[in-house]
Formats: sequence, C-alpha cells, structure tokens
Amino acid sequence: MSDVCVRASAGLRPGVWLLAGLLIAAVTAPASAAEPITVHVDSARLIQLPQRAATVVIGDPLIADLSIQPNGLAVITGKGYGATNVIVLDKQGAVLNEQTIEVQGPTDPTVVVYRGVTRETYSCTPECSRRITLGDDADYFKDTLEQSTTRNNQAMAAGNKSNPDVPGGYTPVNAPTTSASNGGVTITISGGGSTVSPANRH
Repeated sequence: MSDVCVRASAGLRPGVWLLAGLLIAAVTAPASAAEPITVHVDSARLIQLPQRAATVVIGDPLIADLSIQPNGLAVITGKGYGATNVIVLDKQGAVLNEQTIEVQGPTDPTVVVYRGVTRETYSCTPECSRRITLGDDADYFKDTLEQSTTRNNQAMAAGNKSNPDVPGGYTPVNAPTTSASNGGVTITISGGGSTVSPANRH
C-alpha cells in the first residue's frame, strides 16, 4: 500500500506540492498575536477586558500598572520605559487574552540638557520647568522628585485645613472658596479656604 502511495505522489507536479505545503503551514501555524497595547510613561489608557475575566496578571508592575474598573474596564498606567505583558484568565484559569504592553516616552514638548555625561529633562508647556524623567542625573532627579512631593503634600495639607463655615470643619481639596474683592483684584486659592490680596502678596 505504501509503495502505491509513493508512486502516485511521485507523479504530482511541483506546484501541487507547494500548494499542499502552504495549506499544512496555515493549519499548523499558531494564531497571530494581538496588537500590543501602547501607553506613554506617566499616562493612562482605558482598555476593555474580555468577558468572564476573573484574574489579570501584569508581568512587570514597574513598567506598567493596571487597575480594574467597573463594567469590565481596566486602566493601564505607564510607569517606566520598556515592554511587559498582561494576561487575562477566567475563573477556571483558562487564558482569555494575552497582550504586550509597550511603554513609550512622553508626548509633551521636552528639552534635554546634557552637562558632560549627566542629563536633565525639562517640560516646556510652554514655559520650561523641571521634569521627573527616568534616566536623568541622580541628583537632579532626586531634587525634582523631592520638590514635587513637598508641593503635593503642602497642597493636600492646605485642602484639609479646618474651615468653620463648612459642616465638619473641613474644606474639600480643590473646592473653590468665595470672597469679596476688597476694592481690587482678589485671588482665590482653591481648596485652601483662604483668600490672598495682591497688596499682601510677597
């Protein structure tokens, strides 16, 4: 029987063999991977999770972080440059989806200053200010991060100051307060529960 098959197949034209090979390759080749999820560092992106999703695994949370939201949504935040992956499983542990996450550089206008081998990055939107950017000089990065952290802590503390005019004694953060103009321009500080007069500004 095998001799008959060999002799019969030997008479096939090369074109038939090529077509048969392509068909076999198409059947046995794995399905093409889904397009990577692209997100910029320090930015977030919404994605829709597959139905029946029960568990989400991030390969490297230092590159990208993921938080689950209602209605099957998830927020991916770029933490560091590079690529990682996300795997979605159902309750039985079956893989519903697996995709690569690529974290790219910032999109805002930036200026990079090199001082010898050290690097400093500034965000220019439009005025240039220090920017917390991975890869910058360690001292520059540390100083910029400390300034940003101090500023955020002071803003939160100002928003939590006691305010006798508000039930509970607190003014919510970012809640604007109202004040009289006092005959000139009045500057209202949101969340601080206080007003600054131009004459008293330093």
